[in-house]
Amino acid sequence: MNHLPFKNQLRPVLVLLLLLFSPLLTAADIPIIAAAASVKFALQDISQAFYQDTGKTVRISYSSSGNLTRQIQQGAPFELFLSANASYVTQLYQQQKARDQGIVYALGRLALLTSKNSPLLLDEHLHGLKQALQKGQLQRFAIANPEHAPYGVAARELLLQLDLWELAQANLVLGENAAQAAQFASSGAAQLGLVSYSLALAPALQKRTRFLLLPATLHQPLQQTAVLLNNAGDTAKLFFNYLQHDKAATILSRYGYTTP
Repeated sequence: MNHLPFKNQLRPVLVLLLLLFSPLLTAADIPIIAAAASVKFALQDISQAFYQDTGKTVRISYSSSGNLTRQIQQGAPFELFLSANASYVTQLYQQQKARDQGIVYALGRLALLTSKNSPLLLDEHLHGLKQALQKGQLQRFAIANPEHAPYGVAARELLLQLDLWELAQANLVLGENAAQAAQFASSGAAQLGLVSYSLALAPALQKRTRFLLLPATLHQPLQQTAVLLNNAGDTAKLFFNYLQHDKAATILSRYGYTTP
């Protein structure tokens, strides 16, 4: 029996099915990465370099590490998590939401940030901040929310260390994450901010702000930690490995991060 006519009829159907479902197959290979807002500008450059080197694309969702952790706990379809500290990753591992306890791929820093024309004095031990608060010259002081943002936790630790936390309480403006705190300080919504050093180095902010890097000894280390989540696919694994290579380290260094 000759089945050739049937095969000829079937071929257009197969082609149509491939055309219909190939976009879905392609989309399935583009992982969604959950990333702390503090690493936004550096990660944009890294993901672009990753595409140039591998031809692979990733999607990135930015927020505070605490909010992203909650989304992962609730079943968000992330494949890789880049937290601004190690504790949220440990929490997810203990809850069996992550494959292991991840790797520390970079160490972050805090910076004081204000607008270019601000008269405020920027100094390492925040004497200028203290004087401005005492004289009523500083009404709005931005930090990330310590309840769910590691850079907010570090800012609080630094202010406590310098006996400024209580003095600053009435003037604090809390950003949802590190990027929003930097936005407040750079736009004039706040007169001063304790923000991620990497965000302060972003070209878009440097045009209208000035900043001062603060001593790392004034707060606990900001261990930027990456971990593969349980549903991580091949592209997510490839990007995880790429973060640990020299090209990514060079980009991170450009944005003020040091490597462990």
